[in-house]
Amino acid sequence: MRLNPGCLTWLTCLKWWSVMLSVLLASGCATKPPFDGRVEILTTSREQTLTGADCVVTTDAGSWTVQTPGHATVGDPSGDLRVVCNKAGYRTSEVIHRSRAGRGLNASGTRVGVGVGGGLGGYSGVGVSLGFGFPLTGAASDYPSQVTVDMAPQQ
Repeated sequence: MRLNPGCLTWLTCLKWWSVMLSVLLASGCATKPPFDGRVEILTTSREQTLTGADCVVTTDAGSWTVQTPGHATVGDPSGDLRVVCNKAGYRTSEVIHRSRAGRGLNASGTRVGVGVGGGLGGYSGVGVSLGFGFPLTGAASDYPSQVTVDMAPQQ
């Protein structure tokens, strides 16, 4: 009995699925670089780069003043990340990145489910399956490495 056209025996199929699972797990690790504690702050207006805006970056850990383009070293994620920018001739603009930290295991981001199954016995439909999920993002990379604030000209 052949389980799959590509599998000669049950053991061959198991080895094939093990390789596929390893590839999937390895690709999940490379989806997002680790957060280094720095957030780059950029401003735009009408899809054009805008420089020289004064911005205040705030988290539960403190506040930092940045002139765009610039960086704020905010450290480890701590609460929501709030960026408020001002520039003469433009309306005050704000971006808030809601933190997932402290909201439980299910808030850790995208999850991928992997399942392996097999059956024996023709029409009997006897089978065994195994499934699990793992997070692709976590609290250590909760803040984006770059925040762009769009500013509208005053009218």
